[in-house]
Amino acid sequence: MNIGLVLSGGGARGVAHIGAIRALEEHGIFPTHISGTSAGAIVGALYAGGLGWAEILDFFKTIPIFHTQKYARGKPGFIDTEKFYLDFKKLLPDDDFRALKKTLFVTGTNVVKGTLKIFDSGEVIRPVLASASFPGVFTPTKIGKSYYVDGGVLNNFPLEPLQPFCDKILGVYVNPLRSINVKDLKNAYSVVERSYKIKMAADSIQKFKDCDLVVHPEELSRYGTFNMNGMDAIFDIGYSTTKNILEESEFAIGK
Repeated sequence: MNIGLVLSGGGARGVAHIGAIRALEEHGIFPTHISGTSAGAIVGALYAGGLGWAEILDFFKTIPIFHTQKYARGKPGFIDTEKFYLDFKKLLPDDDFRALKKTLFVTGTNVVKGTLKIFDSGEVIRPVLASASFPGVFTPTKIGKSYYVDGGVLNNFPLEPLQPFCDKILGVYVNPLRSINVKDLKNAYSVVERSYKIKMAADSIQKFKDCDLVVHPEELSRYGTFNMNGMDAIFDIGYSTTKNILEESEFAIGK
């Protein structure tokens, strides 16, 4: 049976994906196909490359995202995405989708054309970097003659690539819409940002019905996109939420 796993974007909240993978494996569920965007693309690529959940968690904890050595110079962004290439190359030495142990799909947004690209062949590391290039913070990633940023801009829950190949599809959505009050909308930027998040959440949630099981921990709304200090708590939320859901709906998984 082919089992697909959709991993959404969510910045630091993506560590919950790792906890979810641990819970899935403890229940004897090993996805064969993975589709991810942004943080989900990172977790998905490392998992597809053969790393265990503990190794992936260690990667997130040890790579210094905001170290001065990663700052961009003369590029549109604060952090130079390209400077993470060697960090990934150590774990994915054969930089090719064909070398992965699981089928992987990664989404990226062509920042010039405004179109979505699904990567599933050729080099794998730069598409993953592009997918995780949060606009305005990380520099766009050049692939071929085009430049790409965060895949979540156009598809934060990339279910579609899995549908032709998988008998069952499981989803992990780690970007819940936080409850706010009108006092939180302090300026024009906050209104625009809120509107963007509402649209992203609405587009993703409507796809939940096409999954056989979805994990979407509401508790993660307490953690910000770049809250790197909450990794252990975020991991535990992903693990415990997935474990509880599996224990309640084990038959629906069709193991």
